[in-house]
Amino acid sequence: MKIVEVRNLTDSELVSKKKDSRQEYFNLRLQQTTGALEKPSRLNELRKDVAKLETVLSERRLGLKVKSRPAKKSAPAADKKK
Repeated sequence: MKIVEVRNLTDSELVSKKKDSRQEYFNLRLQQTTGALEKPSRLNELRKDVAKLETVLSERRLGLKVKSRPAKKSAPAADKKK
């Protein structure tokens, strides 16, 4: 989940996604301790997703305005000389 996607969600959607992500993280941690975890990288993804969700919720609670980044400009193609 990208931060741009998170910022486009409503407050209720953010809270709901945070709750779901925390529950999934908890379940994966249980699987990890029992040795049944198939995809360990999912733990890291979920941890970062929860952090993004909490960051956006905190920004909104504090009334912070986040500047959007300008679109990346593509670099001109380098001429190849032989």
